[in-house]
Amino acid sequence: MGIVNATPDSFSGDGLTDPNHLAAHAERLWLSGADLLDIGGESTRPGHRPVDAATELERVLPAIRAIRLRCPLAPISIDTYKPGVARAACAAGADAINSVWGAPNELLDVAAEFAVPIVAMHNQVGTQYAGDVIDGVIAFLLDCVERALARGIARERIWLDPGIGFGKTADQNIAVLQNVSRIAALGYPTLIGWSRKSTIGKLTGEDAHLRLFGTTAANVLAVAGGVDVVRVHDVAAASQALRVADATLRDWRPAGWVG
Repeated sequence: MGIVNATPDSFSGDGLTDPNHLAAHAERLWLSGADLLDIGGESTRPGHRPVDAATELERVLPAIRAIRLRCPLAPISIDTYKPGVARAACAAGADAINSVWGAPNELLDVAAEFAVPIVAMHNQVGTQYAGDVIDGVIAFLLDCVERALARGIARERIWLDPGIGFGKTADQNIAVLQNVSRIAALGYPTLIGWSRKSTIGKLTGEDAHLRLFGTTAANVLAVAGGVDVVRVHDVAAASQALRVADATLRDWRPAGWVG
């Protein structure tokens, strides 16, 4: 999943606001090996300032239309937790919903209405858990699953994301990576977003734009734990690393392979 930030305040400094520039960036990600493009109009960086739905729509709708023209075959997900934004984005051509605040009922209603996948990400206010952090994440995600299934959303359209960097300390983020196989074992498509996150910076001492190698390590470890999709800024590097990981872990080979 290639990240397309339609915001002026992205934590990694890659946000764009002009639809044509966003479409050109999205096309580069697509040609570099992205399987889908994730467009967001509100930064979720620590300390971010939320924007209203109207502002978010002003950012993402022109971007979706411009990207659809340049990349007609690319699946597009809308990175939002607002039902109104999700509905308008799906009507404009988005193929999936990616929510950083789990699966609110109204957002699930939109996913059911348009018959699109929804990514339910674990998130909470604060980093305190009543017990084990992984148990807490799984309970949250299973609640999302139960409510999605009740609305007739197919199992393969319910994607689960443990939420790296959201409602978690650096040690809790590492614990999630160590135990990500427990989330994959729930039997639903899984997604994880380690790209350039602050925990990598704490481990490596590098600023956000210099965290490629740490991101790559986290992505390969996540795939080894059973994760299906990684959300990344650096698509070309991730694509190379995960081709090797998939060949080793899942016996994958590219088309036309001669061994």
